[in-house]
Amino acid sequence: MHFIITDAWLARSRAIHLSGTRLVLAFFGLSLALMLLAASLYHWVFLKGAREGWPVVGTLVRLVVKDEFEQRDRFMRENLDAMARRVGEMQAKLVQLEALGERVSGLAGVNPNDIKVNAGRGGMLVEGRSLTMEELQATLADLERLSGTKSDLLTVMESRLFDQRIKKMMIPTQQPVKAGHLGSSFGWRIDPFNGRSALHTGLDFQADPGTPIQAAAGGVVVTSEYHFAYGNMVEIDHGNDLVTRYAHASRLLVNKGDIVRRGQHIGDVGSTGRSTGPHLHFEVLVQGVPQDPQRFLAAAQPGPPAQLVRR
Repeated sequence: MHFIITDAWLARSRAIHLSGTRLVLAFFGLSLALMLLAASLYHWVFLKGAREGWPVVGTLVRLVVKDEFEQRDRFMRENLDAMARRVGEMQAKLVQLEALGERVSGLAGVNPNDIKVNAGRGGMLVEGRSLTMEELQATLADLERLSGTKSDLLTVMESRLFDQRIKKMMIPTQQPVKAGHLGSSFGWRIDPFNGRSALHTGLDFQADPGTPIQAAAGGVVVTSEYHFAYGNMVEIDHGNDLVTRYAHASRLLVNKGDIVRRGQHIGDVGSTGRSTGPHLHFEVLVQGVPQDPQRFLAAAQPGPPAQLVRR
């Protein structure tokens, strides 16, 4: 790039040649000079003027600072209002959770009055002032306390319901043979071998040989052996002095000490021992005393719970 400078008084001219590199350096040098000049002007006019109390500069500085503070305050207020709305939503959910806890408490055997840690709220909306940070922190602290109390109560109810479920799973209410039909019932009958009156201590389920025998409830196998009268026999302890007996099986699939679950396949129907044909003899004993198994099987149906009878 060429520049020609002409002096009218001296009547002479001078040519200046700038290459690309020199032009770039000149541009950056000019930019740097302008930046330094702007910084110096800011320092001299605004900062010095603000310190020494120049009227115009002081007014400008106050306006800038005021606008900055207003923006910061508006930002904080918007965030506080958003947090307050979230706190309101949390309070509403806590009320819903309390209502759910009251419904579940009856199933868990907990007094509903013991879980009322917060009263219902409502009414017409009347706008008021926004919450302060201190009020918001206090509300959050109350929510934390209430949620902690509610969590403890729900944990208690969960434990109660779990215990009830375990106890239910340990009561023999499931029919031990699905494919069979009921033969001899519990009570006195004519013995098929000697023709004399005798007590039948269980239920006979007529079924084809090999039909699966299922545990009527969960428990621990205490007997798995051959008995001269019961044939291949399994006894399962369900706790609380409650035992079920499965007799005349063609084969046994569990051993003494095994833990079985409700409905588990523990053997197959047969006609071993003192038996006239293939069937399952099913007994329920409480403290060693035979009970009518039909009362336990009927407990799985809607109606009053079975009553244990000790003879």
